[in-house]
Amino acid sequence: MELSGAGTRREQVMDALREAIGSGRLVPGTRLPPYRTLATDLGVARNAVGDAYAELAAEGWLTARQGSGTRVAPRSAPLAAAPRPRRSPPAPRRPAHDLMPSSPDASAFPRAAWLASSRRALAAAPHEVFGVGDPRGRPELRTALAAYLARARGVRTAPHRIVICAGFAHALRLLAEVLGAGSTVAVESYGLDFHRSVLAGAGLGTVPLWVDGDGARVEELPGSGAGAVLLTPAHQFPTGGPLHPARRAAVVDWARAAGTLVLEDDYDGEFRYDRQPVGALQGLDPDRVVYLGSVSKSLSPALRLGWMVLPDRLVEEVLAVKGPRELWSGALDQLTLADFLTCGAYDRHLRRMRQSYRRRRDRLVAALAEQAPHIEAGGIAAGLHAVLRLPPGTEERTLRAAGRQCLALDGLGPYRHPDSAMPARDGLVIGYGTPPDHAFAPALRALCLALPEAP
Repeated sequence: MELSGAGTRREQVMDALREAIGSGRLVPGTRLPPYRTLATDLGVARNAVGDAYAELAAEGWLTARQGSGTRVAPRSAPLAAAPRPRRSPPAPRRPAHDLMPSSPDASAFPRAAWLASSRRALAAAPHEVFGVGDPRGRPELRTALAAYLARARGVRTAPHRIVICAGFAHALRLLAEVLGAGSTVAVESYGLDFHRSVLAGAGLGTVPLWVDGDGARVEELPGSGAGAVLLTPAHQFPTGGPLHPARRAAVVDWARAAGTLVLEDDYDGEFRYDRQPVGALQGLDPDRVVYLGSVSKSLSPALRLGWMVLPDRLVEEVLAVKGPRELWSGALDQLTLADFLTCGAYDRHLRRMRQSYRRRRDRLVAALAEQAPHIEAGGIAAGLHAVLRLPPGTEERTLRAAGRQCLALDGLGPYRHPDSAMPARDGLVIGYGTPPDHAFAPALRALCLALPEAP
């Protein structure tokens, strides 16, 4: 037996004996030499071996009886040797350039201001914050949100009508359970497949509404059998553009007459560049419109903080589905966001990011005008993304060309509802808000190299 490794001589003796017993080299019942003899053989102090024997006996590795010496204790079969690990496949390479949509610039997260709010929130937090969470969310955040949403988005609400959730998808899951399996939700013909999957996973069907330059054609709702409609009225995702005022009024009238709901996804309503932001649809009828928002675009999707502004009659139904305690959003993050809103840091961050994203949008438009004037960019009045309209039949080829440039972006095709009667469009969905500032220019160059030439 050889001693090696770190630790005292006693620890080295113990490790060596454990390894010999565990591997099966010392089988149960094997008699060990007297500790004095082993100490001499190993060239260590007798107390080191004597103490090692005593401790291993206490742990159950050895037995020591007067007259029979020290033996290996009866044990289960030794552990089999670990199989030789298979060579794991290499991790997928990150693209050199990232223009994927639906993400803000992660490098721009306001760390110092968030940390200051976190410290203030923690210092002022009541003791109950560290207990079981309220499924409605912290009252401090709901109060701050009610004031902010009324001022910035024209939302008509009160704190008791707001329920905090872990982002938009979590809110949609809760609402789907309230609507009930077998219900039908009308959705825009172009939208996130993930949202349609959330509804399908809860047993709800979806019926697509045609989308044009004025948003969803809500005149298709009567007779559709839908019990609710999911819209992005401030900035249709992904094609861009707000819902026309006449259609905003029409969808509210439909909800009132049919006793249905409008689910308003206000995913990036705070980012509008060429005019004042379009107010929330919810302001037209707070009893028929459920307003859904989050900090995923304004701050970071990593925070997992979102909210629902509900009609009074739905609050208890949503809470019953959510459960008796908060399992999703941390109370300290909620308190931090409440302070961030009330101290003005959120407004300052939005102003700074609006300027940054507008500059990027302008650079994108200028680069296209110079290097690909035949490619038109749409949906650029607001948000963090643009849609580039491609010549028919060129989307897949352009995506392959982008791959050769190590550029990550989305084609328009996957956003189309599979049952839509709309003809498919070729295009790219460009997330100009995604890369950090230093990486934006190289990403633009790679994009222009990937675009198809003029016919």
